[in-house]
Amino acid sequence: MKKLAVALVLIVCSVSHAQTFTEQDTLRGSITPEREWWDLNYYHLDIEVDPNDKFISGSNTIRYKVLEPHQVLQVDLQPPLTIEKVTQDGQELKVVNNINAHFIQLTKPQNVGDFNEVVVTYSGHPKEGVKAPWDGGFSWKKDENGKDFVATSCQGLGASVWWPNKDHMYDEVDSMLISVKAPKGLMNISNGRLRSVEKESNTYNWFVSNPINNYGVNVNIGDYVHFNEIYQGEKGGLDMDYYVLKDNLDKAKEHFIDAPKMMEAFEHWFGPYPFYEDSFKLVEVPYLGMEHQSSVTYGNQYQKGYLGRDVSGTGWGLKFDFIIIHEAGHEWFANNITYKDAADMWVHEGFTSYSENLFLDYHYGTEAANEYVQGVRKNIKNDKPIIGTYNVNHEGSRDMYYKGANILHTLRQVVNDDRKWRTILRRLNSEFYHKTVTTEQIERFIALEMKRDLKPFFNQYLRTTKIPVFDYKLKGNKLMYRFSNTVDDFTMPVKVYVNDTPIWIEPTSKWQTKKITGSLGSLQVDPNYYIESKNKI
Repeated sequence: MKKLAVALVLIVCSVSHAQTFTEQDTLRGSITPEREWWDLNYYHLDIEVDPNDKFISGSNTIRYKVLEPHQVLQVDLQPPLTIEKVTQDGQELKVVNNINAHFIQLTKPQNVGDFNEVVVTYSGHPKEGVKAPWDGGFSWKKDENGKDFVATSCQGLGASVWWPNKDHMYDEVDSMLISVKAPKGLMNISNGRLRSVEKESNTYNWFVSNPINNYGVNVNIGDYVHFNEIYQGEKGGLDMDYYVLKDNLDKAKEHFIDAPKMMEAFEHWFGPYPFYEDSFKLVEVPYLGMEHQSSVTYGNQYQKGYLGRDVSGTGWGLKFDFIIIHEAGHEWFANNITYKDAADMWVHEGFTSYSENLFLDYHYGTEAANEYVQGVRKNIKNDKPIIGTYNVNHEGSRDMYYKGANILHTLRQVVNDDRKWRTILRRLNSEFYHKTVTTEQIERFIALEMKRDLKPFFNQYLRTTKIPVFDYKLKGNKLMYRFSNTVDDFTMPVKVYVNDTPIWIEPTSKWQTKKITGSLGSLQVDPNYYIESKNKI
């Protein structure tokens, strides 16, 4: 693996403009030498949350396996939180701080194959989320009864905004214990299964037995009540637990029927829920929601759609609770299959946005799903490419959501076999089960499954803002056609309707001619393809 200089300041030219990245961007977004030599094995995050002072304090024990000898270990924690001390085997260690990155100077020899631990003790007033989850941190709220209602969210911003960790997505911890001391009379709900409650201190201990990405870890404190059900899924009985504010219990019991419907649809399309050992939870929070692994957070105000709005404008978006379906879809794409670099965030958001219309497909039929995914195209801006800049924690265009969904929907048309398409999606989750991935790995896998060269296809849709244009001419009984506005070598089989009769053709950048039986009256491109068309007469 290529090593990156820690102090490097990157100046990267994107397609549309030059953008300057800082040393901190590189320290956050790259696999630095101080990260590369050790592999995460286990965390024990042990904290106390004080809502009155908006203050947290505690420690994180970091267990790791030594991959190669090195004596400096990078841990990330964002100000205004501060590291009070770091110890290994009881010995306090020197720490060299560089704003968000902290370099622990180890004195014990780090021998290849050893499992070692450091304990990072920290405290402070963490960043408060202004508009969570988009501007994350801690949300310090009150419920309608004046009781504290507290939650974390940190996608993009980074888990190091509230706890010290190896804040890069490439390395997921194998398992984790989360201990949170909450105010008396309130509960804390985190990831995994509840192992114990220390009643005297009101500390909740949650254990995660599967690998988990750093931003998927969460704290949710409130005046919760709990109800549950057992879903009989592909791997047996799955515990589905729901934690909601006491006043919302009745409406939650009625509204959360979308959760088992979600599980049924997504296990059909994607394969077994990836975290049976850790259960599935929906947890009410004071912000819209987030895909925290096995602890999906919910704040859609018990409405259908997205806060009561249909993002597709077709009516189909009001058939389900957007947050339950979308955020739970991330259990397969974000939590099971996780990007290594933020530049590839479309792997999370494109597939999960696509899961919305697969939910509709399963419960309401393919035509409903088609209308929905075509409807969300109005949200696509094509302002910049979907792929971001690598090694600097830089996301691409927000088109990763709905353009990403339409890219996948277009591929489904190319496959032209729903059984095969379903097999590809299920095998994707099997092949990359609990793994971190790159876009290139996903591209190669789908290409091999489809037995097609998809490099020009993905380059077109992921790395440019150009939408392919299907140019055509109708003359007598001849159809002339080509693609324009495309990258080199772009081609794709397309279904068109001539006089309402479906015909398959495969345009390239060069004009081709096809004879049609009978006269040519009209031509329509199947609207399920994310392309434009122009009559060049």
